[in-house]
Amino acid sequence: MREPCVYIVASGRAGTLYTGLTSDLTVRVHQHREGLIKGFTYRYGIKRLVWFERHETMEAAIVREKQLKKWNRGWKLALIEEHNPQWDDLAVTILGFEPLPPSQP
Repeated sequence: MREPCVYIVASGRAGTLYTGLTSDLTVRVHQHREGLIKGFTYRYGIKRLVWFERHETMEAAIVREKQLKKWNRGWKLALIEEHNPQWDDLAVTILGFEPLPPSQP
């Protein structure tokens, strides 16, 4: 999915969250799932795509990402549950990735 996107990945249902920005959601999700991005998401096993939003321009996506990064956890959880109440891994249901093994968060 090559377009500016803001996304939230999680370690599990209501687990650790990470809000990010990308110009290619499929590539970025692959990087998270394979542990190719060292740092916060790698350290906490954050691999499940639970929310994303497409934008017309990268500038609009940057503004939205900055807004969401200022939100408290409760607001982010409400946003996820509004659009993905079952906390499905959208990488599987929308992007066509294979499900993560059960032993991984």
